[in-house]
Amino acid sequence: MLDSSASDYHQLGPETVLNAVETTGIRCDGRLQALNSFENRVYLIGLDDQTEIVAKFYRPNRWSDEQILEEHQFCQELHENEIPVVIPMTFSDQTLFSADGFRFTLFEKRGGRAMDLENFDVLEQMGRLLGRIHQVGKTKPFTHRPELNIGSYGFQARDFILNNHFIPADLETAYDTLSQDLLKQIQQCYDSAGDINLVRTHTDFHPGNVLWTQDTPHIVDLDDCRMSPACQDIWMLLSGDRADMTAGLDAILEGYSQFCEFNHSELVLIEALRTLRLIHYYGWLAKRWEDPAFKMAFPWFNSQRCWEDHILSLREQSAAMNEAPLALF
Repeated sequence: MLDSSASDYHQLGPETVLNAVETTGIRCDGRLQALNSFENRVYLIGLDDQTEIVAKFYRPNRWSDEQILEEHQFCQELHENEIPVVIPMTFSDQTLFSADGFRFTLFEKRGGRAMDLENFDVLEQMGRLLGRIHQVGKTKPFTHRPELNIGSYGFQARDFILNNHFIPADLETAYDTLSQDLLKQIQQCYDSAGDINLVRTHTDFHPGNVLWTQDTPHIVDLDDCRMSPACQDIWMLLSGDRADMTAGLDAILEGYSQFCEFNHSELVLIEALRTLRLIHYYGWLAKRWEDPAFKMAFPWFNSQRCWEDHILSLREQSAAMNEAPLALF
């Protein structure tokens, strides 16, 4: 079944947004700007005192209240450990609010520039930051939020795509057999890694979720935080060819190891986790395809060329998983 929550967002007009925000006691001045977000609806809101805040309205039927509050609690734990993360604003001891059937959270506005992934000093600094995050993350598990695993990111996405007939008929067999083989390869990578300890991670730690002001990073958007291997938050900072990724990994782990021990057997999971994210990403797009915002933002999706390119990318990932894992200098 395709996602039905897209139709609910049609009711989320400017008046609904501003009225909802004012239920917290904040007074808006009428300024409202939609920000670049697809899974949720996020707005920059102007206040009477000429300041601005960010309001995030959660996609209906995605997370339970308990799962959202667990994210908020993780943010608060990081903040209490002096980790620079943008935390939800609190009003009357609450961080999650509801109005007109929509749940929302408010944040202070934070700006910043993207990080320089080619700067090894920056990567080492990000390693130190991740080491501190994971040191907090491993103190206890999530109890409500899901794990990132082969089932949740691989099989569920694959089955949704196939069961809802997104793949063109002439490509369906190729996708079906290739994705089956990939999931077996991913399992072999997990088996090779041995006993992996899952920790609370950001999980979506791409450069866009790190805002730099002067020399200080701020972490945003823990909406996807899950239990996962620590390596999940590391591999997304690696780019370039094998030599570039090896050098980048060396810099990250140089900083990481100052605060948290890294299990080097997880290095075999880098391409497996990248493959899972790729499968999951296309499953996510398929599941949200009835949302008009997705059709406008991803006009290339669900075309013949799209699925041909996706299958090619998956074949490249199969080859990457057959290579030896990255090794440090």
